[in-house]
Amino acid sequence: MLTRDQAAEIFSRIRKYATTDEVECLFSGGRSALTRFANNTIHQNMAEENYGISVRTAFGGRTARATTNKFDDESLKDVVSASESLARVQEPDPDLLPMPSPDESEDSGAGTKLPSRYFQETANLTPAERADGVGQIVAIAQKRKFIAAGIFASSEAIEGIFNSRGLSAWHTQTSAEISITMLAEDSSGWQKANSPDIAKLSPAHLAQIAAEKAARSAGPREIAPGKYTVILEPAAVLDTVGFAFYDFGGLAIIDQRSFLNNRIGTRLFGENISIWDDVSHPLQSGSPFDGEGVPRARVQLVEKGVVKRLVYSRGSASKMSRSPYRDKVGPIDATGHGFPIPNEIGEAPMNIVFEKQEEPATVDQMIASTDRGILVTRLWYIREVDPYEKILTGMTRDGTFLIENGKIVCGLRNFRFNQSLIEMLSHVEAMSTPVRTSGEESFDMVVPAMKVRDFNFTEVTRF
Repeated sequence: MLTRDQAAEIFSRIRKYATTDEVECLFSGGRSALTRFANNTIHQNMAEENYGISVRTAFGGRTARATTNKFDDESLKDVVSASESLARVQEPDPDLLPMPSPDESEDSGAGTKLPSRYFQETANLTPAERADGVGQIVAIAQKRKFIAAGIFASSEAIEGIFNSRGLSAWHTQTSAEISITMLAEDSSGWQKANSPDIAKLSPAHLAQIAAEKAARSAGPREIAPGKYTVILEPAAVLDTVGFAFYDFGGLAIIDQRSFLNNRIGTRLFGENISIWDDVSHPLQSGSPFDGEGVPRARVQLVEKGVVKRLVYSRGSASKMSRSPYRDKVGPIDATGHGFPIPNEIGEAPMNIVFEKQEEPATVDQMIASTDRGILVTRLWYIREVDPYEKILTGMTRDGTFLIENGKIVCGLRNFRFNQSLIEMLSHVEAMSTPVRTSGEESFDMVVPAMKVRDFNFTEVTRF
């Protein structure tokens, strides 16, 4: 693994080659390995180790980046020269700020205390151990006469930043991920999980759940589309709510491309919805600093259904303080949620945590309290229909069930939905304890399962 000391030495060489006023280096990369299986057989095993440097130079309001994964002197000279050449042909940006100093961003581990996100057992995971995990999954599939497909991946990664004003920040993390699809004759089941700590993942447990979903949804019935009470498992919640959070950035408001324009400070969701961005949460992952090296603050985005705050990069906070919206958006401070400069997005909260309810309900309790409804394992192929009302369309998949009189009675043919996310989060009747969740359409979050009334299914699919 590339170490902080090695990165600091590389940066010192880059500084010597730079002729511009300021220079910044982002370090990223690590070791990753992947075991892929299908038809109950491992068919791919791969491993990679790679590190990259992204060099940003800046002078006179101009800035640009160039990247390399070669650290010899000639390559470092070339990447600095490329960055400077690109910067020189840019139009000056009057809003470009100087790079942050250590005074603005303490040498971070990044000013925010984190629980450990590096686990040696995860880093040391071998192909044989991943193959053993796949063997457990396949054994469960074969016992049920199902076909299993999916991945078992592991990695250790670094992320670091150094700049010519003396700022430095460094983060290391491990990750393990298992995704399983169980295929039966006319049904399927799915489970996915990710954690920095491999000890938190059980291939057999995930496979048992996926297999049970495939078995219980066999011989799916077809019922008419319409508005139903639905119980969305955490992965289905994650993949819908994920469409909201890029709109919680200050630049999105300034650019008038957020569904929160003219809605900040209003009750937009149900009173039982409170949401934080919290990199320090024990179930979260990721680095404690943003793309400029600024520490990520803990920010309450939604409080009892009311949109309370936005997140900001240094640049968008400066712009917002001079904008016509400055009196309508609450506190305006750099919160450490910016992406590397230059970018067109600005910032976004990436460590979403739903607040736990005083009396959370389990999925089984939600099912027991439902006279007639639908249990949804996950959603896929989700697209935005109306960005301002946040109307989404997509389909159910890999475990959709009819609930009658408080019990699952059968599997269902899948549905297409057309649903406003705003309405969905206004119609939540119960939530489980939030858990770390992985999906396919969004980044990992800490979210609950939800019981939602009047969820709008528009048609039945052909599978």
